[in-house]
Amino acid sequence: MTGTRPAVVLVGPPGAGKSTVGALLAERLGVGLRDTDVDIEAKAGKPIPEIFYDEGEPYFRELERAAVRAALAEHDGVLSLGGGAVMDDATRELLAGHPVVFLEVELADAVKRVGLDAPRPLLAVNPRQAWRQLMEKRRPLYTEVARVTISTADRSPDEVVEAVLEALELRTA
Repeated sequence: MTGTRPAVVLVGPPGAGKSTVGALLAERLGVGLRDTDVDIEAKAGKPIPEIFYDEGEPYFRELERAAVRAALAEHDGVLSLGGGAVMDDATRELLAGHPVVFLEVELADAVKRVGLDAPRPLLAVNPRQAWRQLMEKRRPLYTEVARVTISTADRSPDEVVEAVLEALELRTA
């Protein structure tokens, strides 16, 4: 790889495919995959829903901002951010200049991929309506930080990976 830190940053809502596409992309590029949600859970010693319920969203966002800052500074591979990371002004500033890809997904596809009964604290009540409201707030922020937007509609994970590689002009061996 080029030594860019990180090689690719994936953003998008739950069900966009950040984990699946991230793993395939890292494999194709011959680099590691890092997920800030995993980092947060490791630091907190508990799952994200418990952090939300026990300490609240502001505390979680502090942990998230610190996790993104550390990952951007330390990780050379593919980085996947939690769906709400872009809500924080400081985090959006940290993303400036990085190769950020917004994986865009429609509600119906998100439901098929993760279901909306999964333990996601911000989607706990009326998940379809909550998802739509989240996207109304987040879509402009995803596009603000993204160098490119890749629609996942009617694409397999491998096809999304190809679209990301092509859009960022990344060459693989």
